[in-house]
Amino acid sequence: MQFKRWCIVFYVNGVALKNRWCKEFREGIKTMKKTVITVVGKDTVGIIAKVCTYLANNRINILDISQTILSGFFNMMMVVDMGESPKPFDDVANELTQIGEEIGVVIHCQREEIFESMHRI
Repeated sequence: MQFKRWCIVFYVNGVALKNRWCKEFREGIKTMKKTVITVVGKDTVGIIAKVCTYLANNRINILDISQTILSGFFNMMMVVDMGESPKPFDDVANELTQIGEEIGVVIHCQREEIFESMHRI
């Protein structure tokens, strides 16, 4: 994200707070790190609960979710924001893969940039 080279200058007791305010403004802006998560496998009880509990525990926000069951097979696609997560993308992807193996489904995590790159070609 780029910032313009100007800021509003505030004066408190005759002291300009321009630099401090600009710094606080930049630090306050959070970037969204969108990730696409897919879950596919034989339908069983607790798939959504297990995945969503992991996401909540790691401060990953669900932005959009779609889930269907076709002929006994579970299929879920989620768009999440990892901007607040303390863990890096690779750790989250690996841990979700492990959770998928434990509950008998395949879980894939892909960064949003992959999909944007495919459409630019």
